[in-house]
Amino acid sequence: MTTRFPLSRRHFLTNGSALLATGLTTASLTVPGTALAQTPAPKDPRLAPRIIGSEQALVLVQEWFSLTCTHCAHFATEIFPKVKEQFIDTGKIRYQFHDFPLDQVALIAAMVARSLPEDRYLPFIESLFSRQMQWAFSSGDPVVHLKQEAALAGIAPDEFDRISKDMTFGQELYQLTQQDGQTYDIKGTPYFRFNKTPFAQDPETLEKFAELVSKA
Repeated sequence: MTTRFPLSRRHFLTNGSALLATGLTTASLTVPGTALAQTPAPKDPRLAPRIIGSEQALVLVQEWFSLTCTHCAHFATEIFPKVKEQFIDTGKIRYQFHDFPLDQVALIAAMVARSLPEDRYLPFIESLFSRQMQWAFSSGDPVVHLKQEAALAGIAPDEFDRISKDMTFGQELYQLTQQDGQTYDIKGTPYFRFNKTPFAQDPETLEKFAELVSKA
């Protein structure tokens, strides 16, 4: 599990101008057998829930992840494709993605992902996770690399700049992160909930994931 590196409200508001200058800005669902905490609807439609799978599924799996978290990348690249094939596509579970950025770079990445049409959100985050070492941890400015990744997804450079400098959008995403962190006591990523049952680390294997689903 990657330990949470919180983006404090003080840091966000105090350093916003500097972050903008460098490009580093920072519904409840009803599922049979589960009840989720009520959360106010986000003001920005880009922050609407990102959910896949059958509405009739008895188990709702929720994942909180940061796009710069290496443990999240392991789950996304090694385990999630099998989860999708065996649990989501077969109607056994419904799956909700929660962006939980641990740093400014991850925040920009989440903002860009959520600015894409909803049907392109998952392919983009899957691409970012599969190429995480190339854009997030290679030499040079990770935001420049992220901008290149975004271009491959059809986001022009000027559009990328507009998204990354959208302080209102960034702050609302930050506030959702803070609210979820407090509600569920999230201290790192990835963090999962299988209906009401939390699991605060990478399941690491499909067998462990299946066990958690069976106990939900």
